Amino acid sequence: MRLGLALGYWGRGPDPSHLALVQEAERLGYASVWTSEAWGSDAFTPLTWYAAHTTRIRLGTAIAQMAARSPTATAMHALTLDHLSGGRLMLGLGLSGPQVVEGWYGRPFPRSPLTATREYVDVLRQVLRREAPVALDGRFHQHPYRGPDATGFGRPLKPIVHPLRADLPVLLGAEGPKNIAQTLRIADGWLPLYWSPLRPEVHRLGTLPAGFTVAPMVRAHVCDDVAEGLLPVKAMLGFYIGGMGHAARNFHADLMARMGYAAQARRVHELFLAGRREEAVAAVPDAFADEISLVGPRARIAERLELWRAGPVTDLLVTSPDPHTLRVLAELNS
Repeated sequence: MRLGLALGYWGRGPDPSHLALVQEAERLGYASVWTSEAWGSDAFTPLTWYAAHTTRIRLGTAIAQMAARSPTATAMHALTLDHLSGGRLMLGLGLSGPQVVEGWYGRPFPRSPLTATREYVDVLRQVLRREAPVALDGRFHQHPYRGPDATGFGRPLKPIVHPLRADLPVLLGAEGPKNIAQTLRIADGWLPLYWSPLRPEVHRLGTLPAGFTVAPMVRAHVCDDVAEGLLPVKAMLGFYIGGMGHAARNFHADLMARMGYAAQARRVHELFLAGRREEAVAAVPDAFADEISLVGPRARIAERLELWRAGPVTDLLVTSPDPHTLRVLAELNS
């Protein structure tokens, strides 16, 4: 099981400690560093900065949002950064949800997410292979565009730039069972949002394709007080389960329910939407926060890390701003 460093997206601004953290992770032997995007910083620009200040560590987006760019624009970002970094990019993508897609990007959330994802990946693969001009007459993506407002002057094109790797890895963030099953068919890897080594049956993975990457994020913190160490995990869960979705459609709350915490997920969602955010965070069960994270003294983390190593996880993407925690995990995983 390889280790990766997951930095997420910026808050009010860039964190000046992140570059040193990336360089320390590379020195410790971490295989990859990952960035995200929501409705602020983008995923690709920080990776370009880290690529310029490192030599070996691989660069991943976990995740870049499909609604933010057409598939050809995403392919341009990917092939450009892959060239500049010497072939280190891993392209992680996700649909996000209706709240972000319609509220931030001003686009309709696809009525058929599976079809939209499949078409998006199809176009990406065509660009990266560069075998012929991109051509797709899809429900959500048309190349050339043939809508009722088309000029009729569009023509199939292929990238001017020769991509460095036709097989640049494409990974997908997927939560629902059908989405996960499709990910196994069309992608090179899967980026689970919440992964519990105690409940692998929740995701119904079955037999994985050869070389398939399973890369969940895990909050890690070496500390003496487990309850205190879990507070940032509960704060994150309270925000995602309570605030990252509509009352009638919240993929994150649905996932928590499938993992055995349906009543608690509903309660967190209700409290958050009522503006009682501190109560929502407190309502997140410690047990749930604990099983999807690595928190506590070194010996406890060592014991629990073995559970992650025993399952299908190939890459553990560690979310931690603490260099000491990164060093401990590197030592325990060696």
